[in-house]
Amino acid sequence: MPRVTIARNILAANEEVAAEVRGRLAAAGVRCINLMSGPGAGKTTLLERSVARLRGRLAIGVIEGDIETSLDAERIEAAGAQVVQINTRGACHLEAHMVRDALEALDLQRLDLLFIENIGNLVCPAAWDLGEDLRVVVVCTTEGDEKPAKYPQIFAAAQVLVINKLDLLPYVDYDPERVRTQALAVNPSLQIFSLSCRSGEGLETWCGWLWHVGRAPERSSLPASEGPVIQGDGAAS
Repeated sequence: MPRVTIARNILAANEEVAAEVRGRLAAAGVRCINLMSGPGAGKTTLLERSVARLRGRLAIGVIEGDIETSLDAERIEAAGAQVVQINTRGACHLEAHMVRDALEALDLQRLDLLFIENIGNLVCPAAWDLGEDLRVVVVCTTEGDEKPAKYPQIFAAAQVLVINKLDLLPYVDYDPERVRTQALAVNPSLQIFSLSCRSGEGLETWCGWLWHVGRAPERSSLPASEGPVIQGDGAAS
């Protein structure tokens, strides 16, 4: 059907631009993480806490994707990161050409690690290569523990899973072990971190992994297995 052909052509064009983005970041020595989640899972707060903890140790930039407003970008900039805002005006995901244009506003020579905070959506972002090195998907204890089973594509496309808002576990009906089991059934190689941005539980290990990613001398040394796996109780394994 023509509709399928058009979709394939659009994705193929996006992949060409993504390769251009990837090459430009590689030339500058900048590692890139595509951060994805549903709305309200805590991506922005996780970025705030990560930037603040790594300030002076790792130079971080953020391309902030939102449908409207610059509220999240302002929070991240206040934490100490270079930030560029993308407003999609209704589009439910970022595309590679948006990232390519945003790079013009960043001083890549002063960055070690670049985050792309994607639009809050567990469906569309999984299909679009943005030129990243790694994909991280964030879930949280307030949104239900069936997400990997209901939205498998985004977990299959990621290298890392973050289970956020552990501090709320006493107040919600949420089973982190169920989430891990579902996620690993979809993607057995997923690296998993469990943490709380509010209490700080698990953040130091997460930031330690980010430091290793940002300081890795070669892109070939960026597998998710570099970092420790954090279990539901916050202990590393």
